[in-house]
Amino acid sequence: MDSHQRTKKSNLAVGLGLFSNVLLALLKTSVGIIGHSPALLADGINSTSDVAYYLVVSVFLRAAHKPADDEHPYGHSQFESIGALVVGAFVITTAFAIFWTSVNTLFDLISNNSDFTGGSQLALWAALFTVAIKIILAFITNNIGKKTKNASVIALAYDHLNDIMAASAAAIGIQLGRMGYLWVDPLAGALVAIFILRTGISILKDATSDLMDTVPGKTLRDQVKDLLDPIKEIKEIDRVQAHRFGQYLVINLTISVDGNLSVYEGDQVANRVEKTLMDNIDYLIDVHVHFHPQKQTHPI
Repeated sequence: MDSHQRTKKSNLAVGLGLFSNVLLALLKTSVGIIGHSPALLADGINSTSDVAYYLVVSVFLRAAHKPADDEHPYGHSQFESIGALVVGAFVITTAFAIFWTSVNTLFDLISNNSDFTGGSQLALWAALFTVAIKIILAFITNNIGKKTKNASVIALAYDHLNDIMAASAAAIGIQLGRMGYLWVDPLAGALVAIFILRTGISILKDATSDLMDTVPGKTLRDQVKDLLDPIKEIKEIDRVQAHRFGQYLVINLTISVDGNLSVYEGDQVANRVEKTLMDNIDYLIDVHVHFHPQKQTHPI
């Protein structure tokens, strides 16, 4: 996938998510208040925070698409991971706010200090509508995330899955509250918060791994060795190192060759190595090859 298509698809995922969350935030917050449902109101607050960090992510995505310059020779793609980090922080903050509100409502019910009488039928339909919309968005965004390997888009796909669980919990809580189990509705709001917290931690973990240059070490080494095995001029692969730049990789490779090869022949081997790896490893943007003579052992 070329850079233009990748950008277009990433922006599509963000645009769809932003539009849907604006709609759902207005719907769930207003219905949660009118329909007297703490669980739906909690989910509405979640969607409102979604709107805020979608706007933030769109800013980071635009920054990530800036071309390479002298200070950033491999581009600005790490802004995608920073955007995912921001998403994770928003998600975790939202989780704590929702949990606190829900626990307070639950405590008031238990203490008989609440006039809560259960959520309305409208609140139930709003929760079910959210589940349906989020299933569609999760499917679309997850596919785009897999194709683009954009950390921010992948984080948004996780958030859509989180919203499915949250809205489902809200729907169950509303229905049971309408059946007379009033405490289930605010309890569902607290469970929504736990789902949100788990997702936020997962997003932060993945984004931090990207920013800390975490690479698939052994898997990548094995892949490099398998790809280079047919090049018989390589006597040994001494070292394989990789650095991550957003979703891209740069590989530094040290190989041993026959010491009788000329510098030109050694350079030809290095060129074959670079082409082989660039052609077969996804999202690899550069390869640096250092070659030296194979160590000789001399009998005493």
